[in-house]
Amino acid sequence: MQQGSDSSRSPGYDPAPSSSRALIVDRIRSTGTLSRVELTQITGLTAPSVTALVRRLIDDGLVDEAGRGTSTGGKPRTLLQIRATARYVVGVHLSYDSLTYVLVDYAGGVVARWRREGPGEDSDPEEVVERIATQTGELIDRAGIDSTLVLGLGFVCPGPLIRNNGVASAPPMMARWVGFPVHQRLEERLGLPALLENDATAAAAGTRLTTSHDVSVMAALFMSEGIGSGLRLNGNVYQGAHGNAGEVGHICVQIGGPRCWCGSTGCLEAVAGPATVIAKARAAGLDLGSHRRSGVAAFAAIARLALTGDSRAEAIIKDSAAWLALGAQAITNMYDVQLLVLTGPAFAVAGTIYLPILQERILSSAFGRSVTPEVVLDERGHDAAAIGAALMMLRSDHAVSA
Repeated sequence: MQQGSDSSRSPGYDPAPSSSRALIVDRIRSTGTLSRVELTQITGLTAPSVTALVRRLIDDGLVDEAGRGTSTGGKPRTLLQIRATARYVVGVHLSYDSLTYVLVDYAGGVVARWRREGPGEDSDPEEVVERIATQTGELIDRAGIDSTLVLGLGFVCPGPLIRNNGVASAPPMMARWVGFPVHQRLEERLGLPALLENDATAAAAGTRLTTSHDVSVMAALFMSEGIGSGLRLNGNVYQGAHGNAGEVGHICVQIGGPRCWCGSTGCLEAVAGPATVIAKARAAGLDLGSHRRSGVAAFAAIARLALTGDSRAEAIIKDSAAWLALGAQAITNMYDVQLLVLTGPAFAVAGTIYLPILQERILSSAFGRSVTPEVVLDERGHDAAAIGAALMMLRSDHAVSA
């Protein structure tokens, strides 16, 4: 079957549909409702091919006819929509101190979400996979969903990664994950297809649901335990040649600066990341609660102090924000984005402090633009990476094979 060109098929983009069947489902899902004529126009498939594929999708219970569209002079066209309850996917975001789960229906709507305590320092990957499998089953049961309708699981964690294989490099707290075949183990334990992705890249996909903005070029600046970014072009997430595009946390912003866990020095993450903020807060004698508290939990404690008037906590976070604004400036200048979304668990607890500082930097450094990029805070930053993981699985060919 002939098929029109589509940037989502270019090397470096997220696993968008490669079959005509999956392409039709994805186009209907992303638009809400479409007619057969419109599908023919936007996919490049022939009209008979679209008619045959749509009939099979209806017979398989994946697509419904949704009434008639507005007449443009002739007979009103029959509209098609995704049957939301036909299938489901699960998205999981692993970070040092939390496991975030979402259950997403076939139309792309979030049905359920669940956040559990993370595996902590020096976690055993085999034990974590077992736990994810158990808790995924619990999530599905709690939502009252037939488990046979679940198509697969999208799993995201800090990068860099070897796409759909494992973690290539990781901070010391996740050292045991390097080289572990997490993708294979998840599929074996769950008995479902799995997709492995970088958390920041997935967050860029997740902002399709977590923010109300609809632009053609947007970037996500993601902060959890580390710092990363993702880029979305015309709805397609750019991953890069190996799935690790957007490692803004590891650009050098300070010559001769502190050594980063990646082996370089002066990285944005080493200068401004949550671990550095936590270390400075403890050195300043700030009370962060339990001495065992670390990661985003400790960062959240500092944010609460800053937001309630502790000048030392506020100064530490604002210093981080000033450095992070350099990374935001680099992203907006390099990619000429229309929108920059601050997302991830760390921004979810401290974003109101970071936002005006990054906005001021972007506003004062707009280069070669008639309109300054907008900088916004994600409305559901805690869940963005997990939602993105589910949406990327939903766009894959696995989502129409059943």
